[in-house]
Amino acid sequence: MAVRYELIKTCKQSGARLGKLHTPHGTIDTPVFMPVGTQATVKSMSPEEVKELGAQIILSNTYHLFLRPGHELVQQAGGLHSFMNWDRAILTDSGGFQVFSLSENRKITEEGVQFRSHLNGDKLFISPEKAMEIQNALGSDIMMAFDECPPYPAEYEYIKASTERTSRWAERCLKSHNRPEDQALFGIVQGGMHEELRRQSAADLTSLDFPGYAIGGLSVGEPKDIMFRVLDFTVPFLPQHKPRYLMGVGSPDALLEGAIRGIDMFDCVLPTRIARNGTVMTSQGRLVIRNAKYMNDFTPLDPNCDCYTCKNYTRAYIRHLHKADEIFGVRLTTYHNLYFLVQLMKRVRQAIMEDRLLDFRDEFFDQYGLHDNTKGF
Repeated sequence: MAVRYELIKTCKQSGARLGKLHTPHGTIDTPVFMPVGTQATVKSMSPEEVKELGAQIILSNTYHLFLRPGHELVQQAGGLHSFMNWDRAILTDSGGFQVFSLSENRKITEEGVQFRSHLNGDKLFISPEKAMEIQNALGSDIMMAFDECPPYPAEYEYIKASTERTSRWAERCLKSHNRPEDQALFGIVQGGMHEELRRQSAADLTSLDFPGYAIGGLSVGEPKDIMFRVLDFTVPFLPQHKPRYLMGVGSPDALLEGAIRGIDMFDCVLPTRIARNGTVMTSQGRLVIRNAKYMNDFTPLDPNCDCYTCKNYTRAYIRHLHKADEIFGVRLTTYHNLYFLVQLMKRVRQAIMEDRLLDFRDEFFDQYGLHDNTKGF
């Protein structure tokens, strides 16, 4: 198998898992946060900087790379690793979420999805087979099955039909995946907020024996307490000996609560997106660097952080850069946010090793100002 999960320890206090994910481009300590490099780049960061801040694996986006520059070109370059000069692991999502969230005039059939490009309006089509063709060409270590991510809220009958179609699409993805020796294909459990649909989706997908499983259809607008409840009843349906990936989640509270519920892998654009607006995560909570009160503040973004940004630059300087729309300001806040989450997961892994993850969560929430963890970041 291209990817193998090794369970190292289960936290006695919380049930969280410490593990290792072995891939063709290195072994990843889990639980892990994966920075998102949507278009074969983590926005404003060089691959060398992303490695320097400690990222073990990044995510790239099938939909966007299909539109531009095209998967054939990436394949000619030797695959994503060579194209973007990244020698660690890469996960590519299926493109399904973007097809349903970005494109207009889409039409879903059993065969696939017809949609219009959000770039130029071109009429395009992605089927399970096409999603596999694109990802095989990209050469990622972990590929995702093509699925539909239904909106929240949605009618029960719509969610049921969508979930059943996602299961049929997953089987077609497996049949058309032509590089299983060096690319692992993960299935995606859907089912909305309904326990019986999640159970059926998990049963359908685990019967296909994927090397890993993602939980999709969360972090789509539902309240955090509902997301955590869905995780509570979904994770037990997934195999113990395979990795579990919660898609699109990256706030500190959700990372901790997800890990406590047995999730191994997370990704989200949140840290890079808010960094571009001048918002940073610190050990004392969220900080908006554009605020006037930081104009004469010559301390680091976070006095408890030893990242490149905090060791070298002050709040006053970074505020000036953001107010002046200087690119370097975005680079500094992006570096810090990614480092913050990578280090948070390192501390989560240590807390699991010491059987004290619930205590760590409470300490972190108290310091971060998340006394009610259902309210989110």
